[in-house]
Amino acid sequence: MSSQLLTVLQICLLILLYLFFLRVLRAVWTEIRGPVPRVAVAGAAAPAPAAAPQRSVALGSRLVVREPASHAGLAFELGDEITIGRAAGCQITLDDTYVSQIHSRVFRRQGQVLVEDLGSTNGTYLNRAKVGSPMVLQVGDRLQVGGFVLELT
Repeated sequence: MSSQLLTVLQICLLILLYLFFLRVLRAVWTEIRGPVPRVAVAGAAAPAPAAAPQRSVALGSRLVVREPASHAGLAFELGDEITIGRAAGCQITLDDTYVSQIHSRVFRRQGQVLVEDLGSTNGTYLNRAKVGSPMVLQVGDRLQVGGFVLELT
């Protein structure tokens, strides 16, 4: 091989190494910095006033925040699949340092609502039992993600 070709290959390798290093630094910085401050929870439907007529909602179609008290009553409509986490791309965005970027998902299969942990650091809990594989959610069950407790209604 010529020395010019070797020099070009060395420069390309060095560029790739620096790009990899910058990507790792960006990922670490995002994790250290934590979530972008938000009012509370993105994508939440505000609780309806007591006097307002309630529309009929099928059982097992919403997750309602029960804890912390500052967010109690926020409700999230369930679709076929929703993700819960700190990342902006999640359908339920929770501002909590104990919640992973993409923490867990709630989805429907064969007429049932299931929850699955997506490899989160602190785990997902269903009625205080750690979720290791997809588990069936029943109406009234409590799902804990970080410091948030959500109830299926």
